[in-house]
Amino acid sequence: MALTSAMLTGFTGIKSNQTTVNTVGDDIANLNTTAFKQQRTLFETLMYETISPGSGPSPGTGGTLPRQVGRGSGVAAVQRDFAQGAIEATGSESDLALNGRGFFVLSDADGALRYTRDGAFVLDPSSTLVATGGRRVQGYAADAAGQIQRGALTDIVIPLGEVAAPVATSEAVISGKLDAAEPVASVGHTTVSQALRTSGGSAATATTALTDLVDEHGAPLFSTDDAIEIVVNKGGGSLPPETFIVGTTGSTLGDFASYLQTIAGVYADPTVDPAAGVTVAAGPDPEAGSLVVTSNRGEANALRLHREGDELEFGSILNRTKGTTPFSFSTRASAVGGGTSTNFTVYDSLGQPVEARLRFALETKDTGGTTWRYYAESLDDSDLSPLIGMGTVQFDASGRFVTATGDPLSLDRAGSGASSPLTFSLDFSGMTAPAESVGESRVYMASQDGTPAGELEGYEIDEDGVITGKYSNQQSRVLGQVAVATFINNEGLLAESENTYVPGANSGDANIVAANEAGAGAIVAGALEQSNVELVREFIDLVSASTGISAASRVVRTADDLLQELLLLSR
Repeated sequence: MALTSAMLTGFTGIKSNQTTVNTVGDDIANLNTTAFKQQRTLFETLMYETISPGSGPSPGTGGTLPRQVGRGSGVAAVQRDFAQGAIEATGSESDLALNGRGFFVLSDADGALRYTRDGAFVLDPSSTLVATGGRRVQGYAADAAGQIQRGALTDIVIPLGEVAAPVATSEAVISGKLDAAEPVASVGHTTVSQALRTSGGSAATATTALTDLVDEHGAPLFSTDDAIEIVVNKGGGSLPPETFIVGTTGSTLGDFASYLQTIAGVYADPTVDPAAGVTVAAGPDPEAGSLVVTSNRGEANALRLHREGDELEFGSILNRTKGTTPFSFSTRASAVGGGTSTNFTVYDSLGQPVEARLRFALETKDTGGTTWRYYAESLDDSDLSPLIGMGTVQFDASGRFVTATGDPLSLDRAGSGASSPLTFSLDFSGMTAPAESVGESRVYMASQDGTPAGELEGYEIDEDGVITGKYSNQQSRVLGQVAVATFINNEGLLAESENTYVPGANSGDANIVAANEAGAGAIVAGALEQSNVELVREFIDLVSASTGISAASRVVRTADDLLQELLLLSR
């Protein structure tokens, strides 16, 4: 009986070490499996036959030791080592590695959740992020504003090729420094035409009919239906050509002056800039009958008029019908005062770029600070005047922004197909106007919230798992966030096929969080975690198991030999 027990004991040794060989074989087979975790086999004693429990000492004798005979070994556990594996860059934007204790969350077709360290993900034809086995990667969705909605898990969808609708500008942020040491802008640039006369020889007035004006030889300057083409140079650029039709657009010299004032974008308001505007002089200086064009104060660039094909400093207006130049202008006074300007781009509801110009003029200056007047213009404005708005910006004595006045800017977009008008506000809170000289005023648009249409061309995933889409219009938007799960005891997880795990009785429930939370670790995009199998250790375990099997086999053989000898005694 005892020899039979010895054979069975040896058999348990063979069986236990065979489990080690199987475990080592599995580890080596998965040496190059992404994020595979090395295993080890732990043994335990199987049972003991107690012949005597031993005895305690007595007055005359000492105690005796227990007499027990072991009946072999068994497998206590196959323990998985969840130590971090090496992270290797792959260059694929959809590959993810976890540097920490967390697991990616996958969903089966039936909605059951599984967990994995293998981040070899791809986009399927529906733009859903999936694992190599087709299970869908889970995470959190983002709303239209790009805010992550931490609630129920959902599939991660990255719709490459999707076109984002254009967004019209609603606010433009203006920044920069204005030089408060500059002189106050007192007057604008003034140009004056020759003195105009009527056919009766008297000086022209605002009520004089254009058809009653004559040149120095007495020939009529205009006839009904004459087309007068006007091109105004302002702020270093040319405004679009405009045409005044005699008798249709207007009939008098005053009508023409008002038209010229409108297309030049001169803001005439006696309470804001009393000198600005286009008027007919009453004399004596400028001479009666002259057209006087005065730009808004501080306009450093002369407002000039020219005919097509000419770039004359004091230019003229072309009567295209007659082929004559009825007006000739010369500079009367240059602009005085500090100011600066900047060009910027906003977008209408179709995502079409709209160019605008913003000019500042130093209006007042005292010990309490400075007030600057701004004028906004746009050549893309569909109505006659390029002026789209104006207001003031006030700074304290230290140059800090105090307040701004003025209505939102409004551009007429009629005929463009876009919603009209395009209305947007200006934010000047980031500007300063130091009392000490800054050398030269510099103003620029820091940002604006409009965008043209854009196609989703790519994406990137940060260490928190936040997915940011990159659009062809240079814009970006948060699309979602990859979820991560943690467990109290990773070793208690049950391994399944395709590099996945499910919770076990000893793992605890999954705690769904985001990367860099609850010890889950950071996500490394464009990389994969390698297997943590160490071949040296595996070979040592393999040799040890082989030795154990050989030794246990010898026990079985020896017990068998002894049994055979006993059988021979009965013959």
